[in-house]
Amino acid sequence: MTTRVPRGFRLAAVHCGLKSDPARSDLTLIACDRDATAAGVYTQNRFCAAPVLLDRGRTPSAKIRAVVANSGNANACTGEQGLRDAREMARLTAQACGVEEAQVLVLSTGVIGEPLPMLKISAGIAAAAAQLDADDPALVAAARGLMTTDAYHKLAARQLRLAGQDVSLAGLAKGAGMIGPNLATMLAVLLTDAALTPEDAQRLLSTVVDETFNCISVEGHTSTNDTVLLLASGAAHQRTLDGPNLAAFEGALQGVCGELARAIPNDGEGATHLIQIEVRGCARREDARRIAREIANSPLVKTAVAGGDPNWGRIVSAAGNAGVEFQPGRVDLSVNGCRLFQQGAPAAFDAAAISASIRANRQTDIVVQLAEGDCQARFWTSDLTAEYVRINSDYHT
Repeated sequence: MTTRVPRGFRLAAVHCGLKSDPARSDLTLIACDRDATAAGVYTQNRFCAAPVLLDRGRTPSAKIRAVVANSGNANACTGEQGLRDAREMARLTAQACGVEEAQVLVLSTGVIGEPLPMLKISAGIAAAAAQLDADDPALVAAARGLMTTDAYHKLAARQLRLAGQDVSLAGLAKGAGMIGPNLATMLAVLLTDAALTPEDAQRLLSTVVDETFNCISVEGHTSTNDTVLLLASGAAHQRTLDGPNLAAFEGALQGVCGELARAIPNDGEGATHLIQIEVRGCARREDARRIAREIANSPLVKTAVAGGDPNWGRIVSAAGNAGVEFQPGRVDLSVNGCRLFQQGAPAAFDAAAISASIRANRQTDIVVQLAEGDCQARFWTSDLTAEYVRINSDYHT
């Protein structure tokens, strides 16, 4: 993948000893050569991690200069020491980059409840600061530095022309398990050289996250560290975007976030299928999303897809358990384009052919059509396999 790093940003990643494998980087540093606009969206788990508490108090902002992220240790449920360590990560990064401590945002992901080894973190920040670069390998390395149980790094990008200037947008993310809205054990950092006000950046990010990262699940477990950051250097424009240019940027942001969001359940721990669920014909969008989420989080639906079983009863049962009022006798259900259930009753279909289509394709498409209105929602999840159980039973030890 060739992706132009947005102007104004440099990135690096190093191994500092948080992960046992020296070949796997575990500390990522992103620096901006000017004050950047920053916005953030964070986990809704009451046990939010120390970096989340720190970043919430610093975004939105017009003066952020760096983001430091460690993987392998979540710095969550670590009390006052965890907060001191998060602030120390920011201080060390500020010192290494020549900026103010309040201009640094902090991300952490990994095992919950263990203190950060700050000597290793300190050495890692210094090493990363010495390697900062603005080329594609640096961007890939930064994405890899975020990974925990991820099978692969996640990047997405768009280039567009706004107000007579070329604008770049690049996003990096991690996530494979403990994934469930609102947000999940996922981190995402979105970088652009467009010029945005803090208010516009926060509004756009909140809107786009609600349509993308808040519409994914692996097992429905909202984590302690979930964070999505948007940083805008403004290096492409002297004036902030507005009007049609701002709307075009929002479309690009939607595209990048959607691509990254789908990549997370596609990389779900032990997953063999990405499941796309569309619920149509609801009176309210939130009703459609509640039904889609209920289907996505059903272990019975997920295991059926893992086994290539077109068991429509599990899907309609989950839909009926979402707490949404609808007319069951007017519901249709399709899997991979084949009608399995029509107007509240079984439809004739070739079970062997549908099973084969599920097994043969990485993505399984489920469409539920109601008759209550014009609202719809789309949701992504993964199937549930024995490998998921193995990964999560072995992860801490």
